[in-house]
Amino acid sequence: MKRLNYLGLLFFMCLACPSFAQEKLWTEKDRQSTIEQFNRTRDELVKETENLTPAQWAFREKPDRWSIGEIVEHLALWEIIWAREISMGTRSKPQPELNQSSRPDSYYSEFIMETNPHVAADISVPTGFIKGKDNLTFFLSRREQNTAFLTKTEADMRAHFELTATPNPRNMHQVYIYQWGHVDRHLRQIRKVKADPNFPK
Repeated sequence: MKRLNYLGLLFFMCLACPSFAQEKLWTEKDRQSTIEQFNRTRDELVKETENLTPAQWAFREKPDRWSIGEIVEHLALWEIIWAREISMGTRSKPQPELNQSSRPDSYYSEFIMETNPHVAADISVPTGFIKGKDNLTFFLSRREQNTAFLTKTEADMRAHFELTATPNPRNMHQVYIYQWGHVDRHLRQIRKVKADPNFPK
């Protein structure tokens, strides 16, 4: 009888407190390091662009290259895309077992920062309709919203995965690595534009 009572109590505790049954894989250290990267990349983007003139925002190295304004618009569009991906992923059923076949975090940080050119998805190609510093305002508004969610969410970002049937599924923490790493990648591009000998003074 005592054993049955103990098992009943254990079952009740598991129902009342899911974390009792499944310890989170996504730690507070993971959260804080991601917040730090979000803030760092935001601040670096502000530093590189906030004092640009309209001519500097619009300058292109070549006719087929993006201006700094278009680069920042592209980053803002991806902030919306990442937010949708995180929202969908965290609303799906946790699948921590998929970590057994996922790639290490380093794979994603190395891929996003490689020097080979990447082709932008159609949904993230900048329109060029937003002018000058308004592109930065666009990005900052979306980044602020995403950081607020990151700060307060109770979801286990290492237990929720993309809704794709790939051999090496990507968890939501790894999506976050792409999110801040993507800004780093384009900061490198912005600095290259600014280093062009024809960049307006």
